[in-house]
This record gives sequence, C-alpha cells and structure tokens, in this order.
Amino acid sequence: MPKQKQVPGLALRLIAADRLAQVLKGASFSPFFASDVADGRDRALANRLVTTALRYHGPISRLVGELLQRGIPKKSGRFEAVLRLSLAQLLFLPDLGDHSALFLAGEAMRAEQKTQHLIKLMNGVLREAQRRRETIVVGADTLFPEHLLVQWRAAYGDDAVEAFGRALLDGAPLDLTLKAPVAGLDAAPVLADTVRIADRDRAVDQLPGYGDGQFWVQDAAAAIPARLIRLEPGARVLDLCAAPGGKTAQLVKAGYAVTALDRDPARVERLAQNLKRLDYAAELVTADALDYTPPDLFDAVLLDAPCSATGTFRRHPEVAWHRDPADIAGRVALQCKLIARAAECLKPGGILVYCVCSLERDEGEMQAEWAIGQGLDAMPVMPAELDGWAAPVTHAGFVRTHPGQIVPGDKGGTLDGFFVARFIRR
Repeated sequence: MPKQKQVPGLALRLIAADRLAQVLKGASFSPFFASDVADGRDRALANRLVTTALRYHGPISRLVGELLQRGIPKKSGRFEAVLRLSLAQLLFLPDLGDHSALFLAGEAMRAEQKTQHLIKLMNGVLREAQRRRETIVVGADTLFPEHLLVQWRAAYGDDAVEAFGRALLDGAPLDLTLKAPVAGLDAAPVLADTVRIADRDRAVDQLPGYGDGQFWVQDAAAAIPARLIRLEPGARVLDLCAAPGGKTAQLVKAGYAVTALDRDPARVERLAQNLKRLDYAAELVTADALDYTPPDLFDAVLLDAPCSATGTFRRHPEVAWHRDPADIAGRVALQCKLIARAAECLKPGGILVYCVCSLERDEGEMQAEWAIGQGLDAMPVMPAELDGWAAPVTHAGFVRTHPGQIVPGDKGGTLDGFFVARFIRR
C-alpha cells in the first residue's frame, strides 16, 4: 500500500476535527494540552479552531441547514466536523486566510476512503459560504437556542441577553484566587482575593507563583459562595460536590476545619493534588452526597450542586446546545434532594450556602424559594459582603451574577452566571 503523503497542517486539522466531533455528540470540550499536541503554536491553533466553531455554533448551524438541504450525509465520518471547522475559519478567522481552509478541508476528505466521494460537496458548500459571508447574522438570536433565549429574556431582559452574546464571543479572561500576593503577576484586583489577567502569553502553570502554590484558577463568580460562610476560624465546614477544589481551598484559607466530599474517585484525586500544590489540608471523602451521614453535624455546609452549567458558556460554549428542558428538570429534582441532605448535615443554627453555575431560575431562585420552609430560613446577603458591589444582590438577598454584568476593578469584563443563596437551619 503506498505511503500517504504528509500534507502540512492536515494532521492538526484532523485532530481538531476529532475533538469537535466528540463535542457534537454530547461531550464537554476539553482544551488540547501538551500531551495532545506538543508544539505550542499548533496547540493554540487547534484550540482556537475548535472554540471558534463552538462559539459560532448557532450561525454555522443555520448556514449548514441552508446549504445542505438534505442534511449532513449519513455515515460521512469527519465530514461535519471538518465542515464546521472550515466554516469557522472562512467566516470568523480571517487572519488565517481562505486558502488553507479550503485546501485542508479537501485533504481531510481525501484522507479517509469513506469521505473521498464528498470532496466536491465539501468544496461546493465552502465556496458558497464564501459568497454569503457578508450576509451571516451574528447576535444573541443566532448564538443561543430558542428555549434558552425565551427563559433568559424573561429573567434578565433583552439588553442583558444581547450582552450574553458578546460575552460568548469574547470568551473568558483568567481569574485567580490568591493565597498570597504574587510578585510579577500582571493581574488586577476584582473582588476580595480574586484578581484578573485579561491577556496572557503563557500557560497557567508558567505564571509566577504557580509552582509555589500561591494561587488557583477560579472565576470571580465561583469565588463568591465560599466567602459567604462567615464563621470563626476552626468552625467545621462540609464542602459537598467539592472537586476540583477551588471552594475547598477558600474554606481552608479562611481557617475552617474542612471536609470535602465528591462521589468520583478520579475527581477526589484531582482535588487532593490541587490541595497538595497549595500546601492545604482537608479531610477528603469519596461518597455520594445523598448517602453520606457525618459522624458529627457541621457548623456550615457549602453545596455547589450539579446543574446545567449554562452560566459557564463563555468558557464552555457547548453547554447552551447540550441542555434541553428535560435535562434541566432532572437536575432540579436532584438539587432538591441534595439541599435536603445538606440541611440534615447541619447543626441547628448552622449555615447552608447553596450555589449553581446556572442561569436558569428553576435551578436558582426557584430552588431557594423551595428551600425556605424545608427547615431553612433565608440569611440575606448584603452588598458589603461583596466589597460594596450591589449589582448581583437581589431584593430577596440572593446573589445572581450573569455574563451581562461587568465586574469591579480596572480590568473590567464579564463573569460567569452563578446563583447563590444562604440559609440558616432552624
């Protein structure tokens, strides 16, 4: 069998297409690391191609529907993933040029016997997309699925939803929670010990202070819940669904005696490694939170409940397209069970902080209203607890962040969507 010629850029395009294909089937996007693509420039390009295809998934899907009226050919291997990557480059990455998008798309089809007959179709679709690119509409209406747009517009208003679209395309800056001040770290304060790096030219593990365990990666919104447990050092705190451990680290830093629980052994191991780098210690428990009965009740419980994660679309664009109403309803049912279980782990007078990285009211505000009357009383959050930042604090005393808000501080920028409620057990 003749040796296949080496086409510059093709191997990387196929790697990117395979990763995108996994996401299209329902997987979460995991960025490429050095173990996947050794060359740093190639790795950055692969990540850029896939994330662009995901951020513009809606407009690309509309265009594909118009240009392929019979839909994606059946049993067509990498065809759809390669097509989407190529459209992302042609339409939204002009600096990469049109030629490589067209050429590598054809070579990708030629690389597999079962797709060789699709070379002409691929080229025809891409050429037509070139002709139409000035007519492509990019806005909230095309960037998110309709069922989420209806919910979000009702909850946050049209202007906020348009801002969601801009935040999706801008992506997320790098937020860090500091263990201690770090010399040489070009970061601006946001809230409390959260700082923001808007632009960086190196990997996180190459930043000053990483090797010494002086910070951990944590979005500004994700850092809020743990700060709302305001107890004396030495208080016993349970962190439910704790991995990968950012909130656990915050609780340890605050001086609490922390028990961190997660059901997945691999995630608990990751949590352990993260704490080790920070030189922090906590009791780690591998168990299902619904089955966990502590030997002694806790002074506080932090429940970061499994949720739709729609508030994280800036860094995980695929979540908006992977979530449907039935999926969200199933998570709501689990959250109710977890809230009840968390309350049972508390001493009378103990504090429960419930949070989700979701924009859905069913998982946030509605859950908080359900919790009140289940042996829990609301403990309203005050703007002073957020360094005076009043925008996320609701009339009911809950915290609601969303990607249409701008964080305090010189760097500005948006943050993840989070809901946080604080209660006291009667």
